[in-house]
Amino acid sequence: MKQFAITPILALIVVLVACGNSNNSGNINGNWTATLTNTAFNFTTSLSVNGDQSLRVTNFNFSTSSPCFESGDSETGSFTLSGNVNGNVTGKFQFTVQSGSPSGNMLTLTGTANGNTISGMWTLTGGAGCQGSGNFTMTKM
Repeated sequence: MKQFAITPILALIVVLVACGNSNNSGNINGNWTATLTNTAFNFTTSLSVNGDQSLRVTNFNFSTSSPCFESGDSETGSFTLSGNVNGNVTGKFQFTVQSGSPSGNMLTLTGTANGNTISGMWTLTGGAGCQGSGNFTMTKM
């Protein structure tokens, strides 16, 4: 009879240990590298999510220089969480780089986060030679 009482307790302990795993490897907060198809606008950045779902963007750097984006650019974005299992987050991602130049060039990324990867579509609007679109993938470093 004691074996029947011990089995459910052991099962409960296993479930609690699995649910209490603090693995945050899929958390969106951290350093990211982005690869955009059909363009040279690849970049690295550090992201963290604020309480209002806006992104805090730091250490943003394009991997190559471009006349479309020069000094004074600003980066903004948002992340809407739709799931979080043991720190492996999923949700909607939106990111914008606004040129500091008078031309007003704007690079917009819209996609979905799934763990250590964010993927979706990018568009570039602005002055001459600063238009385009394609796919992107961001990977957590």
